[in-house]
Amino acid sequence: MNTHNHINRIINGLPASDGAGVKLTRIIGNHQLSELDPFLLLDHFGSDQANDYIAGFPPHPHRGFETVTYMLQGKMRHQDSVGNDGVITDGGIQWMTAGRGIIHSEMPEQTAGVLSGFQLWVNLPASEKMTAPKYQEKDADEIPTEQRDGGVSLKVIAGQTAQGTEGIIDNPHTEPNYWDVKLPADTQLQDRLNPSHTAFIYVYQGLIQLADQQELNAGQLGILSPGEELLIQANQDSRFIVVSGRPLNEPIVRAGPFVMNTEAELQQAFVDYQNGTLTQQEA
Repeated sequence: MNTHNHINRIINGLPASDGAGVKLTRIIGNHQLSELDPFLLLDHFGSDQANDYIAGFPPHPHRGFETVTYMLQGKMRHQDSVGNDGVITDGGIQWMTAGRGIIHSEMPEQTAGVLSGFQLWVNLPASEKMTAPKYQEKDADEIPTEQRDGGVSLKVIAGQTAQGTEGIIDNPHTEPNYWDVKLPADTQLQDRLNPSHTAFIYVYQGLIQLADQQELNAGQLGILSPGEELLIQANQDSRFIVVSGRPLNEPIVRAGPFVMNTEAELQQAFVDYQNGTLTQQEA
């Protein structure tokens, strides 16, 4: 008999602010859940009040990990220290590998008076922390969407579903899955996650129930146990993300925008930033 994923722990997001005072809900990266290897942070931002986010995220550095910005509604205009600029539009994704170092700004813009989306931080293995920065940026119409019976749909940003739909993001470091699932009331999702991966579900609309009868409400994250089958039922019209990735099982030393493996590496990141050499690439 197949074993189902069940919920090991439920985390309620906490109100927070970041950047120049952007109001958001922090789910991973707070005192309740500092990290969930390989995931370092998960923020859900969303408001119809421009003052909650209009100041945005002025220029700030990163080193040693990846930032993943997924816009449900609204836009995020970005610019960085190596000459990249653009706009993540409604339904689009930006998977940025900061690597050795990058300094960038992110300035949000409403669509129809609303801004909503997620930022996820994914750790890099020690062997990749000093790699050259790069972007994978895709518009909504480039992201595969799998349609199933009953109005069930999966937007497959990364990874692969049991029915073979492959995501648009290439990441051999942590082999992530990142699905945005729409589940109408009284329908089910049956799929599979790699049982060796760390996995979680975050509900941003509605109410769902897993095979073990545990429920997750909007605003809650459920950390999943390993299992051979993921079975989810919607008790209301629901939207949620399913995220999993291969744990790195490496030391994590972090402070602010830098995530390294040793205290010496972390201090070097601050020195490089102060000296203006953070973004210089090694020969």
